[in-house]
Amino acid sequence: LGPLVFRAYGLCTAVGVLAGVAVTQRRWARKGGDPADIAAIATGSVIAGLVGARIYHVITDWRRFDGHWFDVVKVWEGGLGIPGGLVLGVLTGVYLARKRGMHIPSALDSVAPALPVAQAIGRLGNWFNQELFGRPTTLPWGLEIDPVHRPAGYETIATFHPTFLYEALWNLALAGLLIAWDNRNPTARPGR
Repeated sequence: LGPLVFRAYGLCTAVGVLAGVAVTQRRWARKGGDPADIAAIATGSVIAGLVGARIYHVITDWRRFDGHWFDVVKVWEGGLGIPGGLVLGVLTGVYLARKRGMHIPSALDSVAPALPVAQAIGRLGNWFNQELFGRPTTLPWGLEIDPVHRPAGYETIATFHPTFLYEALWNLALAGLLIAWDNRNPTARPGR
């Protein structure tokens, strides 16, 4: 779009974030909170989460940057680590929620199922990038990978397990289980 380049992976991540915020706002409102609080916290949490995800990637793949340390800021070339994003994003969210006077355990209960929903949607970006796939497979749902993206030694094999899809389905199941548990235990201590 003009000088801007939009990548499918980034768009999937953005849609995942928006869905996660919407789920959290709805759950927070059901607990008697103001959904605007979630929108305000989300901005800082998402930015911190992206920074944390990049830091995690750089730490765990530092050899890639050895001698090319300016490349650390080139997030458009890929490289985000979800654990770092979760840690810094959640810590920032807790800090911002505390500043707003929100009840932290209830806020965390509201966001808990939203994180795997966001993750599931974001994982669809791996399909567009043809990455994070598993071993070869002949199963009907095997993912066809272009020859340029196939790992060395597997150039003649066309279909692989869509492990990112398995993770996305697990994330949606986890979100469903968390919501079901919360609905069945409305008087449970917040934060459980």
